[in-house]
Amino acid sequence: MARLRLFASARDAAGTGHDEIDGATVGEVLEVARARYGAAFAAVLGTAKIWVNGEEVPASTPVGPGDEVAVLPPVSGG
Repeated sequence: MARLRLFASARDAAGTGHDEIDGATVGEVLEVARARYGAAFAAVLGTAKIWVNGEEVPASTPVGPGDEVAVLPPVSGG
């Protein structure tokens, strides 16, 4: 079970900043999150970077217990 951490607009769309989700890969974890959090969250994923344990990774990356999957949407500042 991976720890899912959500930041900025991903956190807003999901209504939470963290969750525990079963999945063998990053892609499986994100599919469960899409189903759980709906269309607004899925839209955020389209532009977000996905990191596991502090490194950007593809969806095929395996995850296991204790791994942290972070969803980092683009942020603008001024």
